[in-house]
Amino acid sequence: MVTPASPSPAQGSQDSERSPFARLTDLLRGLEPGKPLINLSLGEPQHPVPAFVGPVLTQHATEFGRYPAAKGIEPFRKAAASWLDRRFTLPRPIDPDTEVLVLSGSREGLFFAAIAASRHVGPRPGKPAILLPNPFYPAYAAGTDAAGCERVLLPTTPDNGFLPDLDALDEATLARTVAFFLASPANPQGAVASSDYFRRLKALADRHGFVVLSDECYSEIYTHAAPGSILECAGPDFANVAVFQSLSKRSNLPGMRVGFAAGDKAFLARMHELRNVAAPTVPVPLQHVAVAAYGDEAHVEDNRARYRLKFDLADQILGSRFGYKRPAGGFCLWLDVSAHGGDEAATVRLFKEAGVRVIPGSYLARQQADGSNPGAGYIRVALVQESDITADALHRIVAVLDGAPAQEAR
Repeated sequence: MVTPASPSPAQGSQDSERSPFARLTDLLRGLEPGKPLINLSLGEPQHPVPAFVGPVLTQHATEFGRYPAAKGIEPFRKAAASWLDRRFTLPRPIDPDTEVLVLSGSREGLFFAAIAASRHVGPRPGKPAILLPNPFYPAYAAGTDAAGCERVLLPTTPDNGFLPDLDALDEATLARTVAFFLASPANPQGAVASSDYFRRLKALADRHGFVVLSDECYSEIYTHAAPGSILECAGPDFANVAVFQSLSKRSNLPGMRVGFAAGDKAFLARMHELRNVAAPTVPVPLQHVAVAAYGDEAHVEDNRARYRLKFDLADQILGSRFGYKRPAGGFCLWLDVSAHGGDEAATVRLFKEAGVRVIPGSYLARQQADGSNPGAGYIRVALVQESDITADALHRIVAVLDGAPAQEAR
């Protein structure tokens, strides 16, 4: 049985609805880092920008003088569709004209998708609901609130493999669901949904008429098996499914703000209508950079190798401390610090004593109706710095929280 989030936005603490990073800034306000600062709180890749970015921008610089179409230029939509066809085993090729929509980064797309879903589905019995994993990316909740829907938080814990428990969904909740947010690989825990999980979720969406909003922005960051996509299990019409991709993680371009949505053409048409009047459009030169990015895998493979090295370092330095296990995807560590004073206390200690900035897990989640917070007792550590800096930070974390002597990065 699942229950709505508690407290609700109207009843709950105003602080809990603020950005996790604003809350972190307040937590550390007035404190000085005990060593030279290493920021591992923000999922902002610090790897080199691909070499082709500058030349492509220069080539298309005059196109900054045009208003971009909300749908995206044809070369971009073709490049995104072609990449999906190469990367995943799809039931048929994606139609770039009707099944791809450019986004100004996936964040705004995920926000507007919740609103579009509330308009796309038919009437619901009772208050319409949107289901969110808990912890979650803040854009999910913001979009749910803007859509006027009720948040239903699905705790993601070690007991359910850090993915929403589909068996816990009751018929009454599913009947009023308009959308289901899923992240695979999950942020922050790095769990990856199996094809069986995707098929079960797709069957629920078809049965109850809601839209699965599958956030797959970390799909290209992995160290073993490549994560799949719900598109692979969505049938030949991709009905009731939309996936969201971004160049921020895949291509180390978080500041470029280019991504796309793909899938159910009827839903994407509804989303396009909304975005056409309300959302930021993507400058044409940036779309041409994205065309180059989706046509090149060498920089992505180099990127993955850099993350693989950092997870090798985490394996060596952390071992089994703090419940660490190498995640299936993504670039974050989800460390259990409940035995070290809890997530806020550990975050403060790491900043004051080690100069390492991480984020409390409770800030990335919300309180469930039973009073529990699935992120409480964890810290998220984003391995976004280069390997030598990452090794230094991990040694500092162990030294402060586990009492081991600090070591120099190798």
